[in-house]
Amino acid sequence: MDPQGADGAPGIVVSEHKVSLHGDWTLRSIAPCVSGLRRSLAAVPAGAAWSLTEIGRFDSFAATLLWRAWGGKWAASLEASESQKNALDAISRHAVQRLPKPACWTLIDFVVGLGATVLVLLSHIADMIRLVGQLFLDLVHVLRHPMDAPLKEISAGVYKMGVKAMPVAALVGFLIGVVLSYLSALQLKAFGADIFIVNILGLGIIRELGPVLVSILVAGRSGSAMTAQLGVMRVTEEIDALSAMGISRTLRLVLPKVVALTLAMPLLVLWTSGMALLGGMVSAWIQLDLSFAFFVDTLPKAVPIANLYIGFFKGALFGLLIALIACHFGLRVKPNTESLSANTTASVVTAITMVILADAVLAIATRSIGVPL
Repeated sequence: MDPQGADGAPGIVVSEHKVSLHGDWTLRSIAPCVSGLRRSLAAVPAGAAWSLTEIGRFDSFAATLLWRAWGGKWAASLEASESQKNALDAISRHAVQRLPKPACWTLIDFVVGLGATVLVLLSHIADMIRLVGQLFLDLVHVLRHPMDAPLKEISAGVYKMGVKAMPVAALVGFLIGVVLSYLSALQLKAFGADIFIVNILGLGIIRELGPVLVSILVAGRSGSAMTAQLGVMRVTEEIDALSAMGISRTLRLVLPKVVALTLAMPLLVLWTSGMALLGGMVSAWIQLDLSFAFFVDTLPKAVPIANLYIGFFKGALFGLLIALIACHFGLRVKPNTESLSANTTASVVTAITMVILADAVLAIATRSIGVPL
């Protein structure tokens, strides 16, 4: 049964009360025919004598295969070399070991986990306060020494974070305007209140949806890029090189990003809100037969100018938050790739969460401003 083939292929010869193994019993040799060998080993009668003396090479995989064929115990009669017995003995010792039971979750574990979370949160808060304070000192230094202002870096940041984000912001804004107008038109048409779609789109997009939508896009696009850039510089020790040369890392790396995004965000909010209103106008024209002229003429009357100022303020504030959070997590990256990926993910999630939280606070604080009675 399964005699030894060419090139040292593993084989089994079964006589009346003896089983002899031939060939090379290694993982490489056994793998092509492992199913057949398992069936042959399982067909060996109990109490048979085993001989391994004619095996060429023998490894731990073959020892495991035999140990399982024997039912997890030594064969009654075994002829084998010392090295083969040692391999089988090692398998037998590991086979009887049991995996440790997972520890039960106790109140102490909960308290320890809660304390660790609080300490990590306090560490983030302390680092953020330290970063904001250093940026304030850098601003004071720039006001006292205007020649040290990183104007080129700020200009490049406005282009990368603002101008290059305009196509995707326009596309998303236009589609969101179309969807919002389409869903609103379905309800307003049923009540004969078609003209109020201007109020819904104007207030919803200019005051709330425009700034939040742009902030989420920028957090995922520019925020992650800032964190990754600073993180890679940390991994490659470029930030340490700047410090060694006496160059302020916050003045050259952090301040330009914060200023650029704070300046670019209100403009992106205006651009995206305009494209969203355009999409809403197109959908209202198709669904409700409202002309563009009527929409443009009614919009300033339905939406007070204060809503535009609120949208600009939210854009600047959200841009400041996103840039600070992105730079904060970028500077916390440790010199390894796992830390880089973890901090980049945490940067985006934290920025989006803080934007939504700040928007909720501002919505409550400005609830009586710019709302037509």
